[in-house]
Amino acid sequence: MTGIDTRVDELEARLGDPWDPDNPAGFAAIVAADEREETPSGGRAVLDDYGILAEFVPRGLGGRLERVDHLVELMRSVYRRDPSLGLGHCSSSLLGAVNVWTAGSEEQRQDAAKLLLAGGKISCAFHELAHGNDIGSVEFSATPAGNALMLNGRKESITNLDRADAVVFLARTDPAGGPRSTSQLFVPVTGIDPARARFLPRFRSVGMRGVRLGGIEVDGAPVDRDALLGPTGTGMETVARAFQLTRMALPGMSTAMLDTALRVTLRHVRGRRLYGRTAADIPMVRTTLANAFTDLLVCEAFSNVAARSLHVLPASGSVYAPAVKYLLAGVLLDAVEQLSLVMGSEFYRRDGEHAVFQKTVRDIKPVAFGHIARAACLSAVLPQLPVLARRAWGKPGPRPGTGPGPGSGPGPGSGPAPAELFVADHAVPPLDLPGLSLVSGGQDGLALSLGAALDDELPGPLRPLVEAQADQLASLAEACAGLKPRDLSIAAPVAVRDLAARYTTVLAAAACVGVWRHAPADGFLARPEWLVAALTRLAGVAAGSPRDVPYELEGGLVDELLDRERRTVGFGVSGRRYR
Repeated sequence: MTGIDTRVDELEARLGDPWDPDNPAGFAAIVAADEREETPSGGRAVLDDYGILAEFVPRGLGGRLERVDHLVELMRSVYRRDPSLGLGHCSSSLLGAVNVWTAGSEEQRQDAAKLLLAGGKISCAFHELAHGNDIGSVEFSATPAGNALMLNGRKESITNLDRADAVVFLARTDPAGGPRSTSQLFVPVTGIDPARARFLPRFRSVGMRGVRLGGIEVDGAPVDRDALLGPTGTGMETVARAFQLTRMALPGMSTAMLDTALRVTLRHVRGRRLYGRTAADIPMVRTTLANAFTDLLVCEAFSNVAARSLHVLPASGSVYAPAVKYLLAGVLLDAVEQLSLVMGSEFYRRDGEHAVFQKTVRDIKPVAFGHIARAACLSAVLPQLPVLARRAWGKPGPRPGTGPGPGSGPGPGSGPAPAELFVADHAVPPLDLPGLSLVSGGQDGLALSLGAALDDELPGPLRPLVEAQADQLASLAEACAGLKPRDLSIAAPVAVRDLAARYTTVLAAAACVGVWRHAPADGFLARPEWLVAALTRLAGVAAGSPRDVPYELEGGLVDELLDRERRTVGFGVSGRRYR
């Protein structure tokens, strides 16, 4: 067993059987707490006893964080139970802390680590309702005044702000504006003069009702200049690096919500009889189950590979992070919506053993807009497409082990991705958040790995699907190479934004192909059936027209799903046993 296996097993054992009505961290307690707009106290106690916030602290600072993919895998155990508990009690502190790990001084990093290891909370106060996801337009200011900075303004819809022990603020430090007009500050709550600050009433929400969303209004509160994270004016640069981690990790954790929705649906249709047979035997139901299972595998394969890319291909995180958020949010929401049609009237139930389903339907909605909206993700990808088209896609580099050759790409990282990007238990380089690139520089090893796969002996049904993805990349290269600066702004035409959306499906397809190619020969992931289903589904996403998994594969996928339910293992890529 590896370290992450041991930690996940321990956490699952502590959380207990989710279906046990007497379990304080089970679905019954979770739904009851949600009705009170709280997170379950029993669940919080379990996580605190486990020391969950140590998972967000780098090992060099006394915590357990070494690999982003391991962090995501462990937190899926929490999100599978209760995403409100996962975000409100856990991941909200990651959103703030990751900025400290990226730009903080050694003293700030030590202070943040000590706080989290003691069970304290860090809030990330970036958003203002007037500006939405345009955090670069913040009005909250930190104005120099002698040896201090004077805080003024409002921050709103911030998770755990009224319970935080420290806050990372994004503030305007140059009223003239421009790319270096904002800075970040790491401020202990005790360092804010209570006479100069007022916490705003809680913002209530439809989904994630247990998450406390608050705000603060500050009027001339002085804080020490040492609160600055990094040099003045580097606030957005820190965001660009730090949020590469969180924009991959949080959607990756959220795949566990589809696992829960699928498990509840399966439990329901197997127990309901219609027309002399179980509902699980109805063709439409089986198709929906097979589609959702495939979608979960796609989302987890892509998010796992992207998480490892921060270690293996750190130059590409600025592209892969928004691509993961954009694609996963769309696929997850659509899959849960289709499952709700199978649940029928049971979908609305707020009591009974299936009540957690309606909570999951509500809780998954913020995946599309929380942290950063899907539209903003496409806007983040667009400016890099022309460079990728000219330097990476149009000039594939040498395949691993062949050395440089004619037509190779521009320098290290321009060829297909190495195996460690796709293998869960393969060693990866250490995470270097301050060293992450702000732009990819035209490097895209993940997409280029499609070409390497075509050199393999692919099973008959697979080859045309992989070739179609490689052709998609070639057509994107041709279309994107000629894009003009006016095409790359927030006001880009729909047709241009569609290029960015199609690119996310190519990346997801490349991740699935890579996971399949490097899977253990005796495992489910080495079977071509799931990959054929995955590429079929992704082709439908790219075309804007949903496609069911091929009928001839449906039975095998449903059988695998039923077998996993019987063995109480996860429906995702790892197939990990849980309570």
